[in-house]
Amino acid sequence: MKTVSILGCGWLGLPLAERLIEKRFTINGSTTTLDKIKILKSKGINSFYVELTEEEIKGEVFSFLNGVKILVIDIPPGLRKNPNSNFVKKAEHLIKKIELSCIEKVVFISSTSVFEDALDFPEYNETSIPNGKSNSAQQLLSVEKLLQSNSHFKTTIVRMGGLIGENRHPVKFLSGRKGISSGDAPVNLIQQKDCIALIEKVLELDAFAEVFHGVYPSHPTKKDYYQEQANDRNLELPEFDENSTSTGKIISSTFTEEKLNFSFTCEI
Repeated sequence: MKTVSILGCGWLGLPLAERLIEKRFTINGSTTTLDKIKILKSKGINSFYVELTEEEIKGEVFSFLNGVKILVIDIPPGLRKNPNSNFVKKAEHLIKKIELSCIEKVVFISSTSVFEDALDFPEYNETSIPNGKSNSAQQLLSVEKLLQSNSHFKTTIVRMGGLIGENRHPVKFLSGRKGISSGDAPVNLIQQKDCIALIEKVLELDAFAEVFHGVYPSHPTKKDYYQEQANDRNLELPEFDENSTSTGKIISSTFTEEKLNFSFTCEI
C-alpha cells in the first residue's frame, strides 16, 4: 500500500486525501491549524502540524515525511493577503527537509498565473515559457524551478486554473459589482473534482518530471460566463465596463489530456 504525504490539507488537499484513501493509499496530511488535526484524524489521515515560515519550518516535518516516497505540495503562497511574504524562502526551507527524507517524487500544485495576460489573448501550453511579471507569478516560477532542478527527487508541476467547486465560485464575489474590467477576456477555470482526478492520474501513471495544466477546455468570455452563472444562481448580475480594454490569455491543457489519457469531465 502506497503512502503519500500531502502538504496542505485545505480546500483541495483534504478532498484529495479522502479520494486517495478510497483508492487504498495511506495518507500523511499536514495542517497549520492544531484544531484541524482532529478533523484530519477523523477522516483516516495520519495528521501532522507543519507550518512553513520564512525563518524555519515549525512542527513535525520529519515525522510527516518519514518513510514516504511521494509528496504533494498544495500550499497557497499567501501573497494576496501578505504581498511582502517570501514564498521562495519558505520553499527553500522545505526543500532542505525533503533532501534529508526518503521522498523521491514531488507533485507541486502551481498556478496558471505564471503566464501574463495580454491584449491579444495569447494561448499558452505546457511547453510555453512562463512570462508572468507580478510578484506572485515570479515567486511561483522560482519555486517551480527550484523543485524541477533538484537532483534529489523528480518533480511534476501541475498548474491549475481558477479553482471552483460547490462552495467556491468567483461569481459570488462578482455578483452586483459594477465596472468590472476585461469582460471580453477568456476564462481559465477547473472544477475541484477534475483537479483531484488529474492529480490522481499523475500518481497512477507515475508521470513525474513533467509539466501539466489543469484548465477545462472551454473559454467563454468573463462577461458571458459570470452573467450566466449569476443568472443560474438567482444572483444580481455583475456589470462589466464596456469601454475598458480587455487583457487575458487562454491556457491549453491538450498535452496534459494526451499524455495522461485524461478527460476533464466536470463542466465549469
